[in-house]
Amino acid sequence: MLKAGVLGAGHLGKIHLKLLNQSSKYELVGFYDPIKENALKVAKEFGYKIFDTVEELIDAVDVIDIVTPTLNHFNCAKSAIKKGKHIFIEKPITKTVAEAEELRNLVKTHNVRGQVGHVERFNPAFTAVKDKIESPMFIECHRLAEFNPRGTDVPVVLDLMIHDIDIILSVVNSKVKKINASGVSVISETPDIANARIEFENGCVANLTASRISMKNMRKSRFFQKDAYISVDFLDKKSEVVKMKDVPKNPDEFAMILQNAEGVKKQIYFENPKIEQNNAILDELESFADAINNNTTPIVSLYQGTEALRVAQQIIDNF
Repeated sequence: MLKAGVLGAGHLGKIHLKLLNQSSKYELVGFYDPIKENALKVAKEFGYKIFDTVEELIDAVDVIDIVTPTLNHFNCAKSAIKKGKHIFIEKPITKTVAEAEELRNLVKTHNVRGQVGHVERFNPAFTAVKDKIESPMFIECHRLAEFNPRGTDVPVVLDLMIHDIDIILSVVNSKVKKINASGVSVISETPDIANARIEFENGCVANLTASRISMKNMRKSRFFQKDAYISVDFLDKKSEVVKMKDVPKNPDEFAMILQNAEGVKKQIYFENPKIEQNNAILDELESFADAINNNTTPIVSLYQGTEALRVAQQIIDNF
């Protein structure tokens, strides 16, 4: 079992603590939180061991799980990596692309593993169809959330949209060619609503909308590719695949058939993949343990986390 420690015991940090404590792949050693009152409260409620400093916790574990505000990610991760510790780091990877690139180089130098907490990669609605997403040419994403003061210290692009940026980069095998974007601040000091259009060198276009002042919650993505349309509902954990194939010689009388202007006929097939319910956060943490134990590349590497941040920053710079 890998000895693990958590930096940060806020809302998400407490979830990580609970799951690491439950996991058969980790031994939860303890945690550190700079707000003493909060640390004592968490320790009393759950029985987890408090460490007095970041350094003491790093020294006591094999893996550091960084669930601090983004501003602190870089320094915490750097300290852990230099001591030869593996790092799991919440999204966004760091505050700046330069910081992320430095961490990326450090893990190579010190021969340790790093994974970024882009949890939607482990959403069962996405994992059920990700192998069916092949060379998408148009992608549309809507990620809307009701207002919550937590997270408004950063633009909605880093708070919400970055989830969809990471998903898109994971399925589009091409470099970004051009980005157009707009953002509006409504209640926060940073943009609360944003829209971005990303064009890739292979011709794929992605249109992303994110809002944290919506009247309802929505997390949906649609992928359009040759002869197929794939819909993923990350919130309700549902997915659908619509495929078009050449019409058979003797189609079923209830078959849905389309005919284009050239007279070519296609039959439409609907698939509703079986969704295996899971705990996505537990899955991402345990997948990281597997990457460490098997000496393989983590599912969401520091490189991928850096590229998602790079695109997010380019979107923000376009405002």
